[in-house]
Amino acid sequence: MEDVSGDNGVLKEVVRSGTGSTVPADASVAVNYSAYLEYSDKPFGTNCSRNPRRLMKIGEDITLLGLEIALMSMKKREVARFLFRPDYAYGSMGCPPLIPPNATILFEVELLDFLDTAESDEFFKLSLVEREAFPLDKIIKAAGTEREFGNHLFRQKQYYDAKDRYKRACFILDQKYYSGTEKERVDSARLLVFLNLSLTYFKLDHPTRALVYGERALGIDERNPKALFRCGQACFALMEYEKARDYLIRAQREQPFNQDINNELKKLAGCC
Repeated sequence: MEDVSGDNGVLKEVVRSGTGSTVPADASVAVNYSAYLEYSDKPFGTNCSRNPRRLMKIGEDITLLGLEIALMSMKKREVARFLFRPDYAYGSMGCPPLIPPNATILFEVELLDFLDTAESDEFFKLSLVEREAFPLDKIIKAAGTEREFGNHLFRQKQYYDAKDRYKRACFILDQKYYSGTEKERVDSARLLVFLNLSLTYFKLDHPTRALVYGERALGIDERNPKALFRCGQACFALMEYEKARDYLIRAQREQPFNQDINNELKKLAGCC
């Protein structure tokens, strides 16, 4: 087994190789894991029966030293086994009644996904004055991280939590006034978040809010087919059929062969 701690405290065996870069220290991770006492066949802890997998932050949600070191040696989609010496696991006290004192622990871990939240974490620790001076590249990256976090939650159908992450992305992007090319970059980021919020509010059965964010997206790109479609869906749900038809026809002009748009127009025709 590979020594990943440098003192044989955390040993690693790769079962399936991953792809991309390794997990950074400030990341939030989604994992499958099972934990065993050495030479035991039955895990004393596992999350494999839970669904969905939530993102957990290293150093906050994950505090077992051996597991932190193990995760930072892994790549996305990797599966590995780790052996933790007692001082990298539960120490001389153990964790009665499941874990005896001075126990060597085996972890089987699959890294499903991770997000590097360093810029986002840094931003929210700043004062208002410091946020004004925060570099634009970091602003865009921090907002993008929050949006990715929201996308992860959305895929897990955790729409309310996804909405909160998208709102955090908006908050980051709205900290100061931008002009010129900087405004174009920020508006491009805002457009994606507004589209996410419009869809998320629609999933939450709040078509009025879905329409608000769809229209905000159109304020940035008046011909955006996704924004036009979201506004059409929202107006349809609000029984504002003429407005729905107008938005959907405009969306169809942009994407004539989009099946979702055409199907929504057929549904609307049956109501008018």
